[in-house]
Amino acid sequence: MKELIEYIAKSLVDDPSQVRVDEIEGTNSVVLELHVAAEDMGRIIGRKGRVANAMRTLVRVVAAKQGKRVTLEIV
Repeated sequence: MKELIEYIAKSLVDDPSQVRVDEIEGTNSVVLELHVAAEDMGRIIGRKGRVANAMRTLVRVVAAKQGKRVTLEIV
């Protein structure tokens, strides 16, 4: 899942070297924190949050197939 988010984010931003995904595992869930450059934040969020919501949906689907619960946070 971490690799999926990293791949999507790097393809959207102008500066892919600034993309970083941190994975924080809890007992029942996983939190993915996506870090990008400040000037690329708008590209990741998208109009009215559509890109961010699409990424969150993809992560939830992959996690559901693995029997996990995942949250994507854009930092």
